[in-house]
Order: sequence, then C-alpha cells, then structure tokens
Amino acid sequence: MSREDVPTVDYEGLARELDEVRARAEAELGAEDFAHLRKMERWGKAFSAVGYATAWIGPNLLSAWCISQGSMARWTMIMHHVGHRGYDRIPGVPERYTSKGFAVGRRRFLDWPDWIHPEAWCYEHNVLHHYHTSEMDDPDLVEENVQRIRESGLPKPLKYAVVAFYACTWKWTYYAPNTFQVLQLVKRRRAGDREVQGRYEGTYLGVYNPFSEQGRAFWKHCVLPYGGFRFGLLPALYAPLGPWAVFSVLVNSLGAEVLTNLHTFLVIAPNHAGDDLYRFETKASGRGEFYARQVLSSVNYRLGNDIVDFLHGWLNYQIEHHLFPDLPMLKYRQIQPKVREICERYGLPYAQEGVFKRARRLIDIMVGNTSMKRVERVAKATPLQSTAQVAE
Repeated sequence: MSREDVPTVDYEGLARELDEVRARAEAELGAEDFAHLRKMERWGKAFSAVGYATAWIGPNLLSAWCISQGSMARWTMIMHHVGHRGYDRIPGVPERYTSKGFAVGRRRFLDWPDWIHPEAWCYEHNVLHHYHTSEMDDPDLVEENVQRIRESGLPKPLKYAVVAFYACTWKWTYYAPNTFQVLQLVKRRRAGDREVQGRYEGTYLGVYNPFSEQGRAFWKHCVLPYGGFRFGLLPALYAPLGPWAVFSVLVNSLGAEVLTNLHTFLVIAPNHAGDDLYRFETKASGRGEFYARQVLSSVNYRLGNDIVDFLHGWLNYQIEHHLFPDLPMLKYRQIQPKVREICERYGLPYAQEGVFKRARRLIDIMVGNTSMKRVERVAKATPLQSTAQVAE
C-alpha cells in the first residue's frame, strides 16, 4: 500500500489540539468521575445479585444473563479503566480503586474474579496492545491471530462454525491463556532468555498442558481458582436448598459463562478489525502519528446515556479511549464530540457504526472474506498541509 492510501495529516497540529483536549479533561477530573465509576459498579453488582438470587429456582436464561452482565461489568468497565490508571489522579479515591490496589494480591478475587490473571491482563492489554495497536507487536491483532482460519481450505460454513466456537469460549480459549503466556515470555526475555524474540507464534491452548512448568502455573493461578470459585464453591453454597438448587446454580453459572463470552466478544473483538481500518508494519515516529494511528485503527459504536454505554461495556468510545487510555469512563463521553470534530477537520476517517455491523466486518476478516488496509511504510511525522489549513 502506498503512502497516498493514508490521509495526509499535519501531525504537529493534530497532536497539539488533542493534547489540549486531554489537558482540559485532566483539569476537570473530580468527584463526579469517581461517583460515576461507583454507579457502574453498583449496576454490575445488582445484576449479579439478581442472577444469584434467582439461579437456584431452576435453569433459566434470565438468571444466566444477569450473572453474565455482572461479570462483564467487572471486566470491561471496572478492571479495564481502573487498571489503566483512569482513577489514580482523582483526589481522595481509595487505594482499592487505583491501579496499585485493584485486584492486586489478596484483593484479586474480591475485585475481579475471572479466568484472566490481572497482572497478565495489564501488561498484555495496557502496554502491548495500546502502544502497538494494529502492529505486529500487538498481541490482539485479530487478522494476524486468525491467519490459520483465513488461509485454511475449510468450507466457509465450517469457518463460521469455528468463529462461533471462539466467540462462545474466547475468555478461556484466547484471552486467559494468551495474556498469561505473553507475561511469562516477557519475564523470560527480561531474565535474559535470548530464545524469546519477536511476536509469540505458538498455540495459546498449549498453556493448559499441566505437564509443563508454564501449564502448572496457569492452572494454579488462573484455571483452578476461578473454576473452583464459580463452578464449585458458589453452587455448593445453595446445598441447604437441596440438590436441584445446586444443579440449577451450576447450570446457570455455565450459561452465564457462555453469555459473557459472547457479549464481550461482540463488544471487544470488532474494536480494531474491519476492512475500513488500518494495520501497520512499522512503528509510529512521533506523538502526532501515534494519535493518527489510534484513530485509523479503532472504531466507535453507538453512543448515548449510561444504559447504552453500560450495555456496550463502555467500549463504544474506543477512539477516545485509545487516544487517552488513562482517563475515567465519563470523560470519554464528554470529550467525544470535540475529538470527532478535530479528526474530521484534519482529514482522519472517524469510524463509527452499530456494534452488529462491526461484528459482521469482524467475521468477514476472520473467515477471509475481506482484509484490513495495510501500510507498509509510514513517512516521518513531519508537519504536512492539513485539511484544517486548506480550509483557512
């Protein structure tokens, strides 16, 4: 792909204006942002409470869905934004709502009981994904991760079936093992292991091998603690109500796991995949180009009030989040109109579509119907004539 395929942007001007947006947002950080976080947390806990209060009656979709909503809220809204240090700078915020305290140590299963290890998530997502978005060093580059599916000779119906399987299971067939392996590889590299170089190209499920050192660690820190808690301890608490109650809670918990996988796959996976988005084969050469790349490789969904945003896991402001990952959730809604106006003025395509349309684009990428736009070479981030200057 030639340079002409990428919008011509005044990187210095773009960086200056977006930095001003960030500065204003930071100046307005306060109690309102923390109160909003607690509100979203209460909504998530309320869903969990309703789910488990009714789960013993019998297997039913309502209980499973409520439990699922609570699980999604803890991941996509609370852990995601607290782990990004979104609330670290708000005066008076308790330490357990900061990146240094949330889900750390003994608080892991109080704050974020999940398959995914918190430390592994924070490194794989906050560092590698956010600072290498849609580059080869991005561990969440969908098009690259599914090359075997895309290039296989499987009939299309079977490819769609594989995608459906991963959508229903991806927290424990992709995210938990991938994040854990990435963290272990980084630790080995830092310890001087020269065999660990470049992008990890192995099989994510290999980490489940209990006969390997890494596999035993994964089972110890991820699989057994969460699996025992969710599918062992919680159903057992209903034993005084009889075997049917225990069975019902177990079935609803398993159903919630599938629903959580589906819901999070729907709102997370399409954020950086589609034939209208870019992937990059070099690194950004400055802050202005970095900002431009975040816009060119990210997409927003429908935006709105707390209900709309809650159901999207607050991942519907993905452009704003990738520009400024360490801001509170509420700030993304507040700055979104200005960010969009700046992008349009500088000639940057600002992708925004409904989540189901984006899921269709994602699936087309995964089965090989379409491909992302590739940039082989990116020019240095020098000031170029922007559409804003032309308008003037």
